[in-house]
Amino acid sequence: MHPFLTAFDDEDDVALAAPPAIEVIAPARLAGQRLDKALAVLLPQYSRTRIQQWIEAGAVRINGAVASARRTVLAGDRFEVTVLPAPQEMALRPEPLPLNIVDADETLVIIDKPPGLVVHPAAGHWSGTLANGLLAFDPSLARLPRVGIVHRLDAGTSGLMVVARTAAAQADLVRQLQARSVTREYWAIVYGRAAPAGTVDAPIGRDPRHPLRFMAGGGRGAREARTHWRLIDVAQVDGQAFSWLACRLETGRTHQIRVHLESVGLPLVGDPLYRRGRPPARGGSPWTAMSRQALHACRLALRHPQTGRTRAWFRAPPADLQALMTMLGFDGRRDVRAFE
Repeated sequence: MHPFLTAFDDEDDVALAAPPAIEVIAPARLAGQRLDKALAVLLPQYSRTRIQQWIEAGAVRINGAVASARRTVLAGDRFEVTVLPAPQEMALRPEPLPLNIVDADETLVIIDKPPGLVVHPAAGHWSGTLANGLLAFDPSLARLPRVGIVHRLDAGTSGLMVVARTAAAQADLVRQLQARSVTREYWAIVYGRAAPAGTVDAPIGRDPRHPLRFMAGGGRGAREARTHWRLIDVAQVDGQAFSWLACRLETGRTHQIRVHLESVGLPLVGDPLYRRGRPPARGGSPWTAMSRQALHACRLALRHPQTGRTRAWFRAPPADLQALMTMLGFDGRRDVRAFE
């Protein structure tokens, strides 16, 4: 085991204090009210949504018994409400996760992120994120902004990420990203026959017609974005052409490769959002069985913040993308250097 890949030690985990409890008694004026409505009146400092979550979690007792959400209130009922922390208050807590750590030293950590792993806690994903796993791996990361994470991958995108372990390293890596000196190369499997090489130079902003999508060429808050690609191979299956592309980013906008490639008629196989004119993500053909976009961050190169030497890493795609590539006749195990 690498000297810095120590396992999470339960003895280092700080015991948490028991959450506080509030006791209130229902006045006659609330008799007949639904439980959540009555408690919202008695505990105006908490939202009704949060109170409903406590009821569902069994954190509300009436006269000593766990309350049912359908219970109506009687005059004189005695409530004991355990104040559970909101999800966002629990978000940045250590959670031991099976992180695939490629390299690590005192300055940085290189991670091969699996598909499906969310990077930062957010609505709908307050736990089980890469940030939670990093805090279990190295509790000192709690002292750094965003626990040392300097760039991210979409949940459905796999591949290499760098995480800083010191404030100086984080500042240095951010400067390298801003100077566009960090090499970030992705493999993408797309519908269509791509040209041997190409560049999409189009700003990316939020699509005003769809809350989850971004769009090329404009949109709300549009910012410059530039993606380069090189064609590695082409396959023809049942009359449908597929291209294996290597993509490099000059900028790092949300969904950049997905948005840019769709905008030039090369949407990614399996992409749930950017599928212009393509079949549903789960259709009858074998290549539509991908449950996420066929995109993998295969190569990362940067100047080490401490030594000043250029370091580079390569990782082949995970099993699901390998299976798709094999189905199409592509060899995803070899280190193809398309930009050299």
